[in-house]
Amino acid sequence: MPAAPRCIALAGPTASGKSAASLAIALRWPMEIISVDSALVYRGMDIGSAKPSAAERAQVPHHLIDILDPLQSYSAADFVRDTTRLVDEIAARGRTALLVGGTMLYFKALLVGLDEMPQADARVRERIEARALELGWPALHAELARVDPITAARLPPNDSQRIQRALEVYEVSGQPLSSFQTGRTHNPDSPLAPEHLISLEPQDRAWLHARIAQRFDDMLAAGFLDEVRALRARGDLSTELPSMRCVGYRQAWDMLQAHGDALTREQLAELRDLGIFATRQLGKRQLTWLRSMPQRRVIACDAPDALAQVLHTVETLLGPAA
Repeated sequence: MPAAPRCIALAGPTASGKSAASLAIALRWPMEIISVDSALVYRGMDIGSAKPSAAERAQVPHHLIDILDPLQSYSAADFVRDTTRLVDEIAARGRTALLVGGTMLYFKALLVGLDEMPQADARVRERIEARALELGWPALHAELARVDPITAARLPPNDSQRIQRALEVYEVSGQPLSSFQTGRTHNPDSPLAPEHLISLEPQDRAWLHARIAQRFDDMLAAGFLDEVRALRARGDLSTELPSMRCVGYRQAWDMLQAHGDALTREQLAELRDLGIFATRQLGKRQLTWLRSMPQRRVIACDAPDALAQVLHTVETLLGPAA
């Protein structure tokens, strides 16, 4: 049997059961979990990000959780740097790193590598934001389509963050963002090999949709709106920040901004619909990315024996549990 890898990964769309499966894995093998989630890095964003509980984190060491204030940014390059270091540190302790999450940009950056991109330019970004305020993001999306049709074709007209970045790259460099994306399929220096990626994917999309709806209901019942109210009350956060653009947080923030802190029953129902719809769209994008990875090891997360299959797959990679 070949040498066991220093790290393996468990990916999947939101609400596919990654957290429960990762704990089951890490309790059988000597492992530490590295979060692959762009929301879990932020402190004070616990309920809406489905952050592992204190009890769960006490059972197994977790990394890249609660490392930043929501006012800060965390890039894919930051993730690659931190994860590469952590994999080495965990291996030095005689353990295997288990990467778990659904932020596919992070997985892509780790597996494929990052192209050299033009540096951000605050003045250019401010000009783009001013135009968006005047004309709206769909108009800027149309502008992007004229200078970078390849990038525009894959972005929704209201994806402000990515439209802004694509226009910024063009204005700074004179080249479309798509020209910097080389289409590489693997980074030979990556600590994670594509064949060591386990992917939880539903056979029946309705199963995932039901779990997404139940999760959003559970979040609301657990005080998600109070969490967003507390973030808004700080006074230094806005929906222009990556933290507040996370799915669920953006929809809750916008509803509270429009209607005040006390939402009516009808407004709560509208928020629920908006949050569930946005989360379903996220899940669709996550599955699209995963299906572009032919070497991944797919397990049907809606199968009755899904967890047993996950544990068996890990055993083929790491050997029997001690």
